[in-house]
Amino acid sequence: MSYIQVVNLVFNIISGILILCTMQFLFFALVGIFFKKKFPKTKEKYKYGIIIPARNEEKVVGNLIKSVQKNNYPQDKLHIFVIAHNCTDKTAQISRELGATVYEYNNPKENTMGYAFRYLFKKINEDYDVKKYDGFFLFNADNILSKDYFNKMNDAFVYYKGKRVITSCRNSKNFGTNIMSTLYGLYFMHGCRLECRGRSVLGCSTRVQGTGYVISSKIVEKGWKYVTLTEDWEFSADQILQGRNIVYCDDAVFYDEQPTTIKVMLRQRLRWAKGHLLVFLVKAKSLLKRLFKKTTTKEKINRVSTYDILINILPLFVISASLFTLRVIFTLMTPLFMSNYIEVWKDYLISVRRDMIINLSLFESGAIIVFISERKRIKNVSIFKKVIATILWPLFIFVSFPLEIIAVFKKVDWKTIPHTDTTNFEKINN
Repeated sequence: MSYIQVVNLVFNIISGILILCTMQFLFFALVGIFFKKKFPKTKEKYKYGIIIPARNEEKVVGNLIKSVQKNNYPQDKLHIFVIAHNCTDKTAQISRELGATVYEYNNPKENTMGYAFRYLFKKINEDYDVKKYDGFFLFNADNILSKDYFNKMNDAFVYYKGKRVITSCRNSKNFGTNIMSTLYGLYFMHGCRLECRGRSVLGCSTRVQGTGYVISSKIVEKGWKYVTLTEDWEFSADQILQGRNIVYCDDAVFYDEQPTTIKVMLRQRLRWAKGHLLVFLVKAKSLLKRLFKKTTTKEKINRVSTYDILINILPLFVISASLFTLRVIFTLMTPLFMSNYIEVWKDYLISVRRDMIINLSLFESGAIIVFISERKRIKNVSIFKKVIATILWPLFIFVSFPLEIIAVFKKVDWKTIPHTDTTNFEKINN
Protein backbone atom coordinates (compact mmCIF):
# COMPACT_ATOMS: atom_id res chain seq x y z
CA MET A 1 0.00 0.00 0.00
CA SER A 2 1.41 3.38 -1.04
CA TYR A 3 1.84 6.40 1.20
CA ILE A 4 -1.13 8.28 -0.26
CA GLN A 5 -3.33 5.20 -0.03
CA VAL A 6 -2.58 4.99 3.70
CA VAL A 7 -3.35 8.70 4.13
CA ASN A 8 -6.63 8.38 2.25
CA LEU A 9 -7.64 5.26 4.15
CA VAL A 10 -7.01 6.82 7.56
CA PHE A 11 -8.89 10.03 6.82
CA ASN A 12 -11.73 8.21 5.06
CA ILE A 13 -12.22 6.03 8.14
CA ILE A 14 -12.25 9.09 10.43
CA SER A 15 -14.69 10.91 8.13
CA GLY A 16 -16.88 7.81 7.95
CA ILE A 17 -17.03 7.61 11.75
CA LEU A 18 -18.07 11.27 11.96
CA ILE A 19 -20.79 10.72 9.38
CA LEU A 20 -22.11 7.68 11.25
CA CYS A 21 -22.12 9.68 14.50
CA THR A 22 -24.43 12.28 12.92
CA MET A 23 -26.74 10.00 10.94
CA GLN A 24 -29.55 10.59 13.43
CA PHE A 25 -29.88 14.11 11.97
CA LEU A 26 -30.95 12.65 8.63
CA PHE A 27 -33.35 10.22 10.32
CA PHE A 28 -34.99 13.00 12.38
CA ALA A 29 -35.28 15.14 9.25
CA LEU A 30 -37.04 12.41 7.26
CA VAL A 31 -39.53 11.82 10.06
CA GLY A 32 -40.12 15.56 10.48
CA ILE A 33 -40.97 16.02 6.81
CA PHE A 34 -43.94 13.67 6.99
CA PHE A 35 -45.09 13.54 10.63
CA LYS A 36 -45.73 15.80 13.59
CA LYS A 37 -46.78 15.32 17.19
CA LYS A 38 -50.30 16.49 17.98
CA PHE A 39 -51.80 17.22 21.38
CA PRO A 40 -55.47 16.87 22.42
CA LYS A 41 -57.38 20.02 23.29
CA THR A 42 -57.95 20.59 26.98
CA LYS A 43 -60.41 22.71 28.93
CA GLU A 44 -57.92 23.08 31.76
CA LYS A 45 -56.22 26.46 31.67
CA TYR A 46 -52.97 26.79 33.56
CA LYS A 47 -51.71 30.08 34.98
CA TYR A 48 -48.54 31.47 33.41
CA GLY A 49 -46.04 34.22 33.93
CA ILE A 50 -44.89 35.85 30.68
CA ILE A 51 -41.17 36.68 30.77
CA ILE A 52 -39.93 39.46 28.46
CA PRO A 53 -36.29 40.62 28.66
CA ALA A 54 -35.80 43.95 26.87
CA ARG A 55 -32.79 46.15 26.22
CA ASN A 56 -33.68 49.39 24.47
CA GLU A 57 -36.67 47.76 22.78
CA GLU A 58 -39.10 50.71 22.82
CA LYS A 59 -39.91 50.19 19.13
CA VAL A 60 -41.09 46.59 19.47
CA VAL A 61 -41.87 45.60 23.08
CA GLY A 62 -45.35 47.14 22.94
CA ASN A 63 -46.37 44.93 20.03
CA LEU A 64 -45.37 41.79 21.93
CA ILE A 65 -47.33 42.85 25.02
CA LYS A 66 -50.38 43.59 22.88
CA SER A 67 -50.09 40.23 21.12
CA VAL A 68 -50.18 38.53 24.54
CA GLN A 69 -53.22 40.56 25.55
CA LYS A 70 -55.06 39.84 22.29
CA ASN A 71 -54.44 36.10 22.41
CA ASN A 72 -57.38 33.69 22.66
CA TYR A 73 -56.53 32.73 26.23
CA PRO A 74 -58.08 33.84 29.56
CA GLN A 75 -56.18 37.01 30.44
CA ASP A 76 -56.60 36.40 34.16
CA LYS A 77 -54.34 33.38 33.64
CA LEU A 78 -51.51 35.46 32.14
CA HIS A 79 -49.22 37.84 34.03
CA ILE A 80 -46.77 39.85 31.91
CA PHE A 81 -43.35 40.60 33.40
CA VAL A 82 -40.83 42.84 31.64
CA ILE A 83 -37.22 43.16 32.71
CA ALA A 84 -35.77 46.42 31.32
CA HIS A 85 -32.14 45.33 31.23
CA ASN A 86 -29.48 48.05 30.89
CA CYS A 87 -31.98 50.28 29.09
CA THR A 88 -31.48 53.94 28.15
CA ASP A 89 -34.78 54.46 26.30
CA LYS A 90 -38.52 54.28 27.08
CA THR A 91 -38.83 50.49 27.20
CA ALA A 92 -39.86 50.45 30.88
CA GLN A 93 -42.31 53.35 30.51
CA ILE A 94 -44.07 51.88 27.47
CA SER A 95 -44.34 48.45 29.13
CA ARG A 96 -45.88 49.92 32.31
CA GLU A 97 -48.37 51.99 30.31
CA LEU A 98 -49.55 48.78 28.63
CA GLY A 99 -50.14 47.05 31.98
CA ALA A 100 -47.02 44.93 32.37
CA THR A 101 -45.21 44.46 35.66
CA VAL A 102 -41.81 46.02 35.03
CA TYR A 103 -38.49 45.63 36.80
CA GLU A 104 -35.39 47.61 35.86
CA TYR A 105 -31.91 46.16 36.16
CA ASN A 106 -28.70 47.97 35.27
CA ASN A 107 -25.38 46.17 35.39
CA PRO A 108 -23.17 46.51 32.27
CA LYS A 109 -20.99 43.60 33.42
CA GLU A 110 -23.99 41.26 33.43
CA ASN A 111 -25.21 41.87 29.90
CA THR A 112 -26.41 38.53 28.55
CA MET A 113 -30.09 37.67 28.43
CA GLY A 114 -29.50 34.96 31.02
CA TYR A 115 -28.60 37.57 33.62
CA ALA A 116 -31.87 39.38 32.88
CA PHE A 117 -33.77 36.12 33.43
CA ARG A 118 -31.90 35.46 36.66
CA TYR A 119 -32.68 38.88 38.12
CA LEU A 120 -36.32 38.79 37.02
CA PHE A 121 -37.05 35.35 38.47
CA LYS A 122 -35.43 36.46 41.72
CA LYS A 123 -37.77 39.47 41.93
CA ILE A 124 -40.84 37.43 40.95
CA ASN A 125 -40.08 34.93 43.69
CA GLU A 126 -39.67 37.72 46.23
CA ASP A 127 -42.77 39.71 45.26
CA TYR A 128 -45.19 37.09 43.91
CA ASP A 129 -43.81 33.59 44.65
CA VAL A 130 -43.02 31.59 41.49
CA LYS A 131 -44.96 28.60 42.87
CA LYS A 132 -48.22 30.53 42.30
CA TYR A 133 -47.72 30.00 38.59
CA ASP A 134 -47.95 26.69 36.78
CA GLY A 135 -45.31 27.75 34.31
CA PHE A 136 -43.44 30.59 32.65
CA PHE A 137 -43.17 31.54 28.98
CA LEU A 138 -39.83 32.99 27.89
CA PHE A 139 -39.83 35.41 24.96
CA ASN A 140 -37.72 38.08 23.30
CA ALA A 141 -39.03 41.64 23.14
CA ASP A 142 -39.25 41.53 19.32
CA ASN A 143 -41.54 38.47 19.27
CA ILE A 144 -45.15 38.47 18.05
CA LEU A 145 -47.54 35.59 18.80
CA SER A 146 -50.14 33.84 16.70
CA LYS A 147 -53.66 34.33 18.07
CA ASP A 148 -54.00 30.78 19.43
CA TYR A 149 -50.43 30.49 20.66
CA PHE A 150 -51.17 30.04 24.37
CA ASN A 151 -54.03 27.60 23.78
CA LYS A 152 -51.81 25.35 21.65
CA MET A 153 -48.91 25.51 24.10
CA ASN A 154 -51.22 24.96 27.05
CA ASP A 155 -52.63 21.83 25.37
CA ALA A 156 -49.13 20.36 25.17
CA PHE A 157 -48.08 21.54 28.65
CA VAL A 158 -51.21 20.11 30.30
CA TYR A 159 -50.83 16.86 28.32
CA TYR A 160 -47.52 16.30 30.11
CA LYS A 161 -48.90 17.64 33.42
CA GLY A 162 -46.31 20.42 33.37
CA LYS A 163 -43.42 17.97 33.55
CA ARG A 164 -41.99 18.78 30.12
CA VAL A 165 -40.47 21.90 28.63
CA ILE A 166 -42.52 22.78 25.56
CA THR A 167 -40.98 24.75 22.70
CA SER A 168 -42.75 26.17 19.65
CA CYS A 169 -42.41 26.96 15.95
CA ARG A 170 -40.12 29.93 15.32
CA ASN A 171 -41.24 31.87 12.26
CA SER A 172 -40.03 35.29 11.07
CA LYS A 173 -42.04 38.48 10.87
CA ASN A 174 -39.61 39.99 8.34
CA PHE A 175 -38.96 36.80 6.35
CA GLY A 176 -39.04 38.56 3.00
CA THR A 177 -37.39 41.90 3.81
CA ASN A 178 -34.17 40.99 1.99
CA ILE A 179 -32.00 37.98 1.18
CA MET A 180 -30.32 38.02 4.61
CA SER A 181 -33.60 37.93 6.54
CA THR A 182 -34.84 35.20 4.17
CA LEU A 183 -31.76 33.08 4.91
CA TYR A 184 -32.27 33.59 8.65
CA GLY A 185 -35.95 32.71 8.40
CA LEU A 186 -35.03 29.58 6.46
CA TYR A 187 -32.48 28.72 9.16
CA PHE A 188 -35.03 28.69 11.96
CA MET A 189 -37.79 27.08 9.91
CA HIS A 190 -35.28 24.41 8.88
CA GLY A 191 -34.59 23.78 12.58
CA CYS A 192 -38.30 23.41 13.32
CA ARG A 193 -39.27 21.22 10.37
CA LEU A 194 -36.17 19.05 9.92
CA GLU A 195 -34.92 18.87 13.52
CA CYS A 196 -37.51 19.51 16.19
CA ARG A 197 -40.53 17.77 14.64
CA GLY A 198 -38.84 14.42 14.10
CA ARG A 199 -37.30 14.34 17.54
CA SER A 200 -40.62 14.92 19.29
CA VAL A 201 -42.48 12.40 17.12
CA LEU A 202 -39.91 9.75 18.07
CA GLY A 203 -39.93 10.63 21.78
CA CYS A 204 -36.43 12.11 21.74
CA SER A 205 -35.75 15.46 23.38
CA THR A 206 -35.34 18.43 21.09
CA ARG A 207 -33.81 21.78 22.17
CA VAL A 208 -35.10 25.30 22.59
CA GLN A 209 -34.22 27.78 19.83
CA GLY A 210 -33.62 31.09 21.57
CA THR A 211 -37.02 31.80 23.14
CA GLY A 212 -40.64 30.81 22.57
CA TYR A 213 -40.89 28.04 25.16
CA VAL A 214 -42.65 27.31 28.44
CA ILE A 215 -41.12 25.81 31.57
CA SER A 216 -42.52 24.54 34.83
CA SER A 217 -42.33 26.91 37.79
CA LYS A 218 -40.46 24.13 39.63
CA ILE A 219 -37.46 24.70 37.36
CA VAL A 220 -37.02 28.24 38.70
CA GLU A 221 -38.00 27.75 42.35
CA LYS A 222 -34.33 28.20 43.22
CA GLY A 223 -33.69 30.77 40.53
CA TRP A 224 -32.32 30.85 36.98
CA LYS A 225 -28.69 29.81 36.51
CA TYR A 226 -28.07 29.90 32.75
CA VAL A 227 -26.16 33.07 31.89
CA THR A 228 -23.73 32.14 29.08
CA LEU A 229 -23.70 33.71 25.60
CA THR A 230 -26.09 30.97 24.42
CA GLU A 231 -28.21 30.25 27.46
CA ASP A 232 -30.69 28.29 25.30
CA TRP A 233 -28.07 25.61 24.50
CA GLU A 234 -26.92 25.52 28.12
CA PHE A 235 -30.51 25.21 29.34
CA SER A 236 -31.30 22.45 26.81
CA ALA A 237 -28.27 20.37 27.78
CA ASP A 238 -29.05 20.77 31.47
CA GLN A 239 -32.68 19.68 31.08
CA ILE A 240 -31.57 16.44 29.43
CA LEU A 241 -28.98 15.90 32.16
CA GLN A 242 -31.82 16.17 34.67
CA GLY A 243 -33.97 13.71 32.75
CA ARG A 244 -36.46 16.25 31.37
CA ASN A 245 -37.32 15.98 27.69
CA ILE A 246 -37.98 19.14 25.66
CA VAL A 247 -41.01 18.65 23.41
CA TYR A 248 -41.83 20.58 20.24
CA CYS A 249 -45.36 21.89 19.61
CA ASP A 250 -45.61 22.57 15.87
CA ASP A 251 -49.07 24.16 16.02
CA ALA A 252 -47.93 27.02 18.28
CA VAL A 253 -46.20 29.69 16.19
CA PHE A 254 -44.33 32.81 17.25
CA TYR A 255 -42.55 35.32 15.06
CA ASP A 256 -39.36 37.26 15.59
CA GLU A 257 -37.24 39.76 13.71
CA GLN A 258 -34.19 38.59 11.79
CA PRO A 259 -31.01 40.54 11.02
CA THR A 260 -30.89 42.16 7.58
CA THR A 261 -27.17 42.98 7.22
CA ILE A 262 -24.00 40.92 6.88
CA LYS A 263 -22.34 42.88 9.71
CA VAL A 264 -25.02 42.02 12.25
CA MET A 265 -25.18 38.43 10.99
CA LEU A 266 -21.46 37.90 11.53
CA ARG A 267 -21.58 39.50 14.97
CA GLN A 268 -24.52 37.40 16.12
CA ARG A 269 -23.23 34.13 14.74
CA LEU A 270 -19.78 34.67 16.23
CA ARG A 271 -21.55 34.98 19.59
CA TRP A 272 -23.45 31.78 18.85
CA ALA A 273 -20.20 30.01 17.94
CA LYS A 274 -18.47 31.15 21.14
CA GLY A 275 -21.44 30.27 23.31
CA HIS A 276 -21.77 26.88 21.65
CA LEU A 277 -18.10 26.17 22.38
CA LEU A 278 -18.45 27.24 26.02
CA VAL A 279 -21.47 24.96 26.50
CA PHE A 280 -19.47 22.07 25.06
CA LEU A 281 -16.61 22.72 27.49
CA VAL A 282 -18.98 22.94 30.46
CA LYS A 283 -21.47 20.15 29.67
CA ALA A 284 -19.67 17.52 27.56
CA LYS A 285 -18.13 15.65 30.51
CA SER A 286 -21.44 15.41 32.37
CA LEU A 287 -23.26 14.24 29.25
CA LEU A 288 -20.66 11.55 28.61
CA LYS A 289 -20.98 10.30 32.16
CA ARG A 290 -24.75 10.21 31.90
CA LEU A 291 -24.60 8.46 28.54
CA PHE A 292 -22.70 5.51 30.04
CA LYS A 293 -24.36 5.56 33.45
CA LYS A 294 -26.10 2.34 34.44
CA THR A 295 -29.88 2.58 34.46
CA THR A 296 -31.60 1.84 37.78
CA THR A 297 -35.24 1.03 38.40
CA LYS A 298 -35.73 4.49 39.93
CA GLU A 299 -34.16 6.37 37.04
CA LYS A 300 -34.75 6.13 33.33
CA ILE A 301 -32.03 7.61 31.17
CA ASN A 302 -32.99 8.63 27.67
CA ARG A 303 -29.69 7.67 26.10
CA VAL A 304 -30.74 8.74 22.62
CA SER A 305 -31.49 12.27 23.83
CA THR A 306 -28.24 12.39 25.78
CA TYR A 307 -26.25 11.20 22.79
CA ASP A 308 -28.08 13.56 20.45
CA ILE A 309 -27.45 16.72 22.49
CA LEU A 310 -23.83 15.67 23.00
CA ILE A 311 -23.32 15.44 19.24
CA ASN A 312 -25.19 18.75 18.82
CA ILE A 313 -22.83 20.65 21.11
CA LEU A 314 -19.69 19.11 19.61
CA PRO A 315 -17.69 21.76 17.69
CA LEU A 316 -18.14 19.76 14.50
CA PHE A 317 -17.00 22.59 12.25
CA VAL A 318 -13.76 22.93 14.21
CA ILE A 319 -13.20 19.17 14.04
CA SER A 320 -13.96 19.06 10.31
CA ALA A 321 -11.71 22.03 9.55
CA SER A 322 -8.89 20.46 11.58
CA LEU A 323 -9.21 17.15 9.72
CA PHE A 324 -9.26 18.92 6.36
CA THR A 325 -6.12 20.89 7.26
CA LEU A 326 -4.30 17.76 8.41
CA ARG A 327 -5.27 15.91 5.25
CA VAL A 328 -3.92 18.75 3.09
CA ILE A 329 -0.66 18.75 5.04
CA PHE A 330 -0.17 15.00 4.67
CA THR A 331 -1.06 15.20 0.99
CA LEU A 332 1.49 17.98 0.48
CA MET A 333 4.10 15.65 1.92
CA THR A 334 3.50 13.15 -0.91
CA PRO A 335 6.69 14.15 -2.87
CA LEU A 336 8.77 12.92 0.07
CA PHE A 337 7.46 9.39 -0.46
CA MET A 338 6.22 9.15 -4.05
CA SER A 339 7.38 10.36 -7.46
CA ASN A 340 3.97 10.69 -9.15
CA TYR A 341 2.72 13.34 -6.73
CA ILE A 342 1.20 15.46 -9.53
CA GLU A 343 -1.25 12.68 -10.37
CA VAL A 344 -1.98 12.25 -6.66
CA TRP A 345 -2.84 15.93 -6.34
CA LYS A 346 -5.09 15.79 -9.39
CA ASP A 347 -6.98 12.86 -7.90
CA TYR A 348 -7.25 14.64 -4.56
CA LEU A 349 -8.63 17.85 -6.10
CA ILE A 350 -11.15 15.80 -8.09
CA SER A 351 -12.34 14.10 -4.88
CA VAL A 352 -12.60 17.46 -3.08
CA ARG A 353 -14.69 18.87 -5.92
CA ARG A 354 -16.92 15.78 -5.90
CA ASP A 355 -17.49 16.04 -2.13
CA MET A 356 -18.30 19.75 -2.43
CA ILE A 357 -20.89 19.09 -5.14
CA ILE A 358 -22.52 16.38 -3.02
CA ASN A 359 -22.62 18.60 0.07
CA LEU A 360 -23.99 21.57 -1.87
CA SER A 361 -26.71 19.37 -3.35
CA LEU A 362 -27.71 18.02 0.05
CA PHE A 363 -27.92 21.47 1.64
CA GLU A 364 -29.85 22.99 -1.25
CA SER A 365 -32.24 20.01 -1.22
CA GLY A 366 -32.94 20.73 2.45
CA ALA A 367 -33.75 24.36 1.65
CA ILE A 368 -36.08 23.35 -1.18
CA ILE A 369 -37.88 20.85 1.07
CA VAL A 370 -38.45 23.51 3.75
CA PHE A 371 -39.73 26.11 1.29
CA ILE A 372 -42.17 23.56 -0.16
CA SER A 373 -43.33 21.89 3.06
CA GLU A 374 -43.71 25.19 4.95
CA ARG A 375 -45.12 27.24 2.06
CA LYS A 376 -48.29 28.09 4.01
CA ARG A 377 -46.24 29.59 6.86
CA ILE A 378 -43.58 31.32 4.81
CA LYS A 379 -45.39 34.44 3.65
CA ASN A 380 -44.39 37.60 1.78
CA VAL A 381 -41.31 35.99 0.23
CA SER A 382 -41.01 36.23 -3.55
CA ILE A 383 -40.02 33.28 -5.73
CA PHE A 384 -36.88 35.19 -6.68
CA LYS A 385 -35.77 35.50 -3.03
CA LYS A 386 -36.53 31.84 -2.40
CA VAL A 387 -34.37 30.82 -5.37
CA ILE A 388 -31.47 33.09 -4.34
CA ALA A 389 -31.75 31.93 -0.71
CA THR A 390 -31.63 28.30 -1.84
CA ILE A 391 -28.48 28.97 -3.87
CA LEU A 392 -26.82 30.86 -1.00
CA TRP A 393 -28.02 28.47 1.72
CA PRO A 394 -24.83 26.32 1.75
CA LEU A 395 -22.69 29.47 2.06
CA PHE A 396 -24.88 30.73 4.92
CA ILE A 397 -24.29 27.45 6.77
CA PHE A 398 -20.58 27.20 5.96
CA VAL A 399 -19.94 30.66 7.40
CA SER A 400 -19.94 28.78 10.70
CA PHE A 401 -16.61 27.15 9.76
CA PRO A 402 -14.41 30.26 10.07
CA LEU A 403 -16.53 31.73 12.86
CA GLU A 404 -16.08 28.65 15.07
CA ILE A 405 -12.34 28.75 14.45
CA ILE A 406 -12.25 32.44 15.38
CA ALA A 407 -14.38 31.74 18.46
CA VAL A 408 -11.73 29.36 19.80
CA PHE A 409 -9.23 32.20 20.12
CA LYS A 410 -11.30 35.40 20.36
CA LYS A 411 -13.04 36.84 23.40
CA VAL A 412 -16.66 37.53 22.50
CA ASP A 413 -19.02 39.83 24.38
CA TRP A 414 -22.80 40.00 24.12
CA LYS A 415 -23.92 42.94 21.97
CA THR A 416 -27.42 44.18 21.24
CA ILE A 417 -29.10 43.08 18.02
CA PRO A 418 -31.14 46.09 16.79
CA HIS A 419 -34.89 45.53 16.39
CA THR A 420 -36.89 48.02 14.34
CA ASP A 421 -39.57 45.97 12.58
CA THR A 422 -42.96 47.14 13.91
CA THR A 423 -45.08 44.29 12.53
CA ASN A 424 -48.06 43.90 14.87
CA PHE A 425 -50.52 41.24 15.98
CA GLU A 426 -53.13 42.11 13.36
CA LYS A 427 -50.70 41.83 10.44
CA ILE A 428 -49.43 38.44 11.63
CA ASN A 429 -52.90 37.03 12.21
CA ASN A 430 -54.76 38.42 9.21
